[in-house]
Amino acid sequence: MNVESRLDKRKGKKKRKWPFWLAGIIIVFLLIGGGFAYYVWDKLGDTVETMHTPLARDNDPDRQKELDSILKNKKSLNILLLGVDEREGDKGRSDTMILLSLNPNTNSMMMFSIPRDTYVNIPARGMDKINHAYAFGDVELSIQTVEDAFDLPVHYYAKVNMEGFQQGIDALGGITVKNNQEFSQGGENFTKGTLQLNGEEALKYIRMRKNDPRGDLGRNERQRNVITAAMNKAANFSSITKVGDILEILGGNVQTDMDMDTMQNLFSNYRDVRKTTKTLEIDGSGQKINSIWYYVVPDSEFERIQQEITNHMEAR
Repeated sequence: MNVESRLDKRKGKKKRKWPFWLAGIIIVFLLIGGGFAYYVWDKLGDTVETMHTPLARDNDPDRQKELDSILKNKKSLNILLLGVDEREGDKGRSDTMILLSLNPNTNSMMMFSIPRDTYVNIPARGMDKINHAYAFGDVELSIQTVEDAFDLPVHYYAKVNMEGFQQGIDALGGITVKNNQEFSQGGENFTKGTLQLNGEEALKYIRMRKNDPRGDLGRNERQRNVITAAMNKAANFSSITKVGDILEILGGNVQTDMDMDTMQNLFSNYRDVRKTTKTLEIDGSGQKINSIWYYVVPDSEFERIQQEITNHMEAR
């Protein structure tokens, strides 16, 4: 199905089959527009080339024409952010999945966190947890699963190794978040109130879910808060001595199908969307199926999410 036509089949559907490091990429955009742009530009090309990892679907010339039209006409677009724990000898699973919808016409951004245990149909694999799609078929199958489950287009993706996320936070000099619940994780105690977090602490902060009364939803909220904090820190970033470090971290830990031209376009036409950030959560319930715990979501919730993101994309 082509990219834009997905937006046309919204109503009347009764049943359905059922980054994460964007902050780092936004840092690149912001650095391009900073006072030391010439210094950055010299190093940026190699970094983007290293990060650029197109998918099989990117070989479709019709798809590329549609994407070019979307960017040229400043239409809304969606980016799937995948945070992956990759260890030696283990492909890993997508520990974090966030669908980010950017609307340059309203200068707004919608962040939809997808609980990793959400029970969906994974194409050619059957019903399973949505984060298993990455283990079965890497980024390509993760995108296809999200598109099919929510009946929404994914225009681009960004995948980050979560250890790189930790290094990126440190390169920024840490972040500031507001914490609503006291808890301990990985030997760290996180008190209520305003917290200053380094990279290691931020990674532990977003990983806790077992002691959160909201489970994955609470964890997803912390993930969104950390991403927003990193973006805000990047917006005020001014240390030229750290630029090389950040680009090196990005190049070694981030993969995306966005090339240099796409990133330039996003910086020029989409950079103000972060000024208004909306969040979206999906409502389901934990259930055991064949002795395995899943987050089961009714069809009506899939339809609600699809409609809210579609409305956001079509807003003027």
